[in-house]
Amino acid sequence: MGDCAVVNSIEPLNLLDADNSSLESFFAVLGERKFRSSQVLQWIHKSGIVEFDRMTNLSKSLRELLKQKASITLPDVFEERQSSDGCIKWLFRLNDNNIIETVYIPEPSRGTLCISSQAGCQLNCTFCATAQQGFSRQLKTSEIIGQLWLATRQLEALAKNHRGITNIVLMGMGEPLLNLPHVLPAIRLMLDNNAYNLSRKRVTLSTAGVIPGIDRLREECLTSLAVSLHAPYDELRDKLVPLNKKYPIGDLLEACKRYSKSNNDSEITFEYTMLEEINDQPKHAKKLLEVLSAVPAKINLIPFNKVEGIPFRCSPVKSIDRFREILVKGGIISTTRKTRGDDINAACGQLAGFVKPRIPRRHSNSSWAN
Repeated sequence: MGDCAVVNSIEPLNLLDADNSSLESFFAVLGERKFRSSQVLQWIHKSGIVEFDRMTNLSKSLRELLKQKASITLPDVFEERQSSDGCIKWLFRLNDNNIIETVYIPEPSRGTLCISSQAGCQLNCTFCATAQQGFSRQLKTSEIIGQLWLATRQLEALAKNHRGITNIVLMGMGEPLLNLPHVLPAIRLMLDNNAYNLSRKRVTLSTAGVIPGIDRLREECLTSLAVSLHAPYDELRDKLVPLNKKYPIGDLLEACKRYSKSNNDSEITFEYTMLEEINDQPKHAKKLLEVLSAVPAKINLIPFNKVEGIPFRCSPVKSIDRFREILVKGGIISTTRKTRGDDINAACGQLAGFVKPRIPRRHSNSSWAN
């Protein structure tokens, strides 16, 4: 991150923007030993301490120097909404007044936090609320990991039998693989035993299929991978997920094979939003079995959650059940995601926040064919 330049810049370094490697370089430039990095990470991420004077195992002189050369700056909690099913959605306001959304989903065996990686989204998936907002900018590492820091503290304050955060999914606003310079340090902090100490299996990155990003993630920081597929062939996916025109299904699945092989042949989760009379017929399920036959895969069927201004309808329960039965009989593990938090617009596909768009969503006039 250009460490010498950062230390000597006018603006102090926000320590939430730095993973362990960057912090070690930062302290080296300050003339401090590398172990200071692990101490500061523990104070910030494990203990939730953001005041330098409270970091008592640092010398007084170092604490004073950090006040000059560094800061610890978080987004603001703009609003908190609690669902009848226990989900919690936070709206976090950034320093430029963009507002992003983060969702906590409690379950008996886990607590999952869904975090955002962009203010808005650069992609134009036709069934997603975020896409309608346009795109404002990439989130900084501090704004990504800041969602986890803030959610952890908010849950501690609520103290309502929440089991805490055990899993992270980068499935909120934005396409994380289009923001890897900031997403990768955030993931490294999630995995760092001096920070959040999560296993790679408990951090899942969801992508619409940015192949160069999948390959870079495979080379630099393996996590669980989820791919938003939503269609079994290119003609239909081109309409639902326009990114498919650049990275078609065949090429995408080859990238998934490479990723799985590098990740101990782990399964790739394929997300499939169920849209009535669009992608939910038996022929679609059979084609899906065919295209995924050579990929270690499991399929997560997602009932479409209503979004104002988007014309799709959710597939009937019978259609979803029939679709899943075809997949299971074909030998692929398939589950139907339970809709959570829809009464506070926190369900899958409903996260919109409030962004200051520079790139508006481009509406498509394509006709829909099964």
